[in-house]
Amino acid sequence: MRYGYWTPVFGGWLRNVPDEGMEASWAYTKALTQNAERWGYDLTLIAELNLNDIKGVEQPALDAWSTAAALAAVTDSIELMVAVRPNFHHPALFAKAAANIDRISGGRLALNVVSSWWADEAKQYGLQFDQHDDRYARTAEWLTVVDGLWTQERFDFAGQFYTTEQAICSPKPVKRPTVYAGGESEKAKAMIAAQCDAYVMHGDPADAIAPKIADMAARRAAANEKGGRRTDAIRHGRLCDRPRQRGGGEARARAHHQRHRTARGLCEFRPVAVGHAARTRTEDPGIFGLQPRPAPQSGRNARTVEGTRGGV
Repeated sequence: MRYGYWTPVFGGWLRNVPDEGMEASWAYTKALTQNAERWGYDLTLIAELNLNDIKGVEQPALDAWSTAAALAAVTDSIELMVAVRPNFHHPALFAKAAANIDRISGGRLALNVVSSWWADEAKQYGLQFDQHDDRYARTAEWLTVVDGLWTQERFDFAGQFYTTEQAICSPKPVKRPTVYAGGESEKAKAMIAAQCDAYVMHGDPADAIAPKIADMAARRAAANEKGGRRTDAIRHGRLCDRPRQRGGGEARARAHHQRHRTARGLCEFRPVAVGHAARTRTEDPGIFGLQPRPAPQSGRNARTVEGTRGGV
């Protein structure tokens, strides 16, 4: 089991609590990430959005990729799982920049590929916004180009959305970054099984997750028979909401949990757990209860998670 948390690039993740004490600033993000690494967290997910869809579109939101590059230089072990939207980045230029960030981090970069969803944001920034099936067709081409640049000395490609001619990416990543992705549609699951390494799911009860795991495992096996991804198994997971802040121990954790329970309306965690909080809090309120944990051991096996818990 590996544990991770969402970097609060929007100043927190509760829509109904204006100030969660998590500033959308480089200083706060740097300190939080360095502390999380020291506490033993394995990875952090850095969301990519140009607009703040949690606190309001006019509120500050950190840029994902410049933040990731900066964090790569000031951390040592935590995996930087950065969200990327194919319609925001040309794949060949992205492959070059991401390879450099991976080099800065010493091989700790990972991608969370999001096939877009916010049409108004794309319109504001003058970006292409495809209809549903075309989003996954674009993502499939985008991943092909990125992977080709990362793994081949020169890469040619001619597709519906992208073209490259003898493109070079040097230096290449220290190791090929893990590619995570989520999606419930047929197009999404087919693309993920064929081209990605990890399937990101809602933090649902085990009996709801089990058939999804079986389905994706079967899809992966079929993709391997057709010459798909080189990995034999697809990984599954969900990230928890945030690490416990320094000091306060269980009292602080319970206070934070209570804020989740008493916020005006049910809070949402987006995108991995959107809708999940409302559903499971009604059907299975106990899933959100804090359970006593043994005192953490020293070293990399120590894990501390408050409120909701999840692993990748």
